[in-house]
Amino acid sequence: MKFRKDTPEKQEKTEEVKEVAETAAVAAAEAAWPQTRAILRIIIIVLLVAAMMWVLYRIEGVILLIVLSIFFAYLIAPLVEFVRRPFHVRGRETIMPHVAALGIVYAVLFGSLILALWLLLPRLSKQIKAFSDASTQFQTNAEGRVKVLNDFCRRNEISENVCDSLNNAATGGIAALKNSIATDLPNLAVVILGYIPWLILVPILSFFLLKDADSFRRSALQMLPSGRWRWRGDEFFQDVNSALAAYIRAQLTACLLIGTICTIGFILLGVPFPLVLGVIAGMLEFIPLVGPVVVAGMAMLITTFSPETSGYTALWVLLFLGVLRLIHDYVIYPKLVGQGVHLHPLAVILAILAGHELAGIAGIFLSIPVIAIATVSYRHWLEHRGSEGLVAEILQPVEEAAIAPAEPDKEIHTTQPHTALSDPDRLEAHPTSDTTPDEMRRARPDLTTGELKMPRMD
Repeated sequence: MKFRKDTPEKQEKTEEVKEVAETAAVAAAEAAWPQTRAILRIIIIVLLVAAMMWVLYRIEGVILLIVLSIFFAYLIAPLVEFVRRPFHVRGRETIMPHVAALGIVYAVLFGSLILALWLLLPRLSKQIKAFSDASTQFQTNAEGRVKVLNDFCRRNEISENVCDSLNNAATGGIAALKNSIATDLPNLAVVILGYIPWLILVPILSFFLLKDADSFRRSALQMLPSGRWRWRGDEFFQDVNSALAAYIRAQLTACLLIGTICTIGFILLGVPFPLVLGVIAGMLEFIPLVGPVVVAGMAMLITTFSPETSGYTALWVLLFLGVLRLIHDYVIYPKLVGQGVHLHPLAVILAILAGHELAGIAGIFLSIPVIAIATVSYRHWLEHRGSEGLVAEILQPVEEAAIAPAEPDKEIHTTQPHTALSDPDRLEAHPTSDTTPDEMRRARPDLTTGELKMPRMD
């Protein structure tokens, strides 16, 4: 049997078909590669985030300790700067060393704390003991109030279903309050005592954070590439520092203010144990949204079931706390926090709910700082992506004036469009690869506007 050989034309066509097929396959692979690369990148990012979340979950206690130390460092940093203000000795300006200033601030702070405990602890312990002893009396009085409620329902011929619902709700509230006083308070005391060794580490870690803050900042900036990235990192660190400092100091001031006002208000309204409730109100004010609700619930229960007060007192307490919350949230607190943290109330509520679902009480405590840092990070990302466009927008070419008709005996000189700045201060020198962190100086921006500002170079 003889095989017919392909003609040269047919072989050439076959080779062309193979080349076209190979070219199409290569083009298809090249077209599909970006999608494949994007999918692989997403998978890697998800795996890295999951691994990071698992590690953070395993060291949750250590992270909380570090966060508390950072918070404490932010609280006392203004005092350290105040002590380090220049002073004159024999006509020469002198600045106290950083470590000496830290020692003075720590001595004054802990001395004041010991003095405050020495003055307030006896009275506070008496009220706590009286509060514990009165729990049985609260229960008896609460049961009496339930009977009064049942008599009211019978006299006014209210539906039995409504009466049963009110009775069950009141009985359940009494049982929950009794269980809380008998079980939860002792357990809370045991938990607090267990955290005391950890809490002792907070001021120690804060001391080193304040002492070596500048070294930490320099080390972090040195890890970034020189020039624009280093400048952006310095901008980011400064804005995060401003946001956290504004939030923490505003929260501390709010705690002291709310605790003092609640104590005075409870005394004037005749609420039992005003000092205990005032201290609790001040401490829980640091937990957004949850703290005020808990304080209001405790005050309402005590005034409702205490034999020394009536239902009208409970209504006055509710009105007092409501007005205080409105004035604090919409008048006092915005002035305390200033422009450092600009978050919508809805964002605050959603952040708190998400923090509670992710990490419980610690998540509630950390939700606002985390969302504030995320906001600053997002703004800096937008600035970094859009900074070149902003510079190009500033450097718009100026249109030349309309050219008059040229005279025949004169040459026509064409002028290239030139670049001008309407305001010379809008564009300042950009950092170069040799710019050091100490040479970066600029005016602080408003964190709510996202305005990009170049550093002023000397």
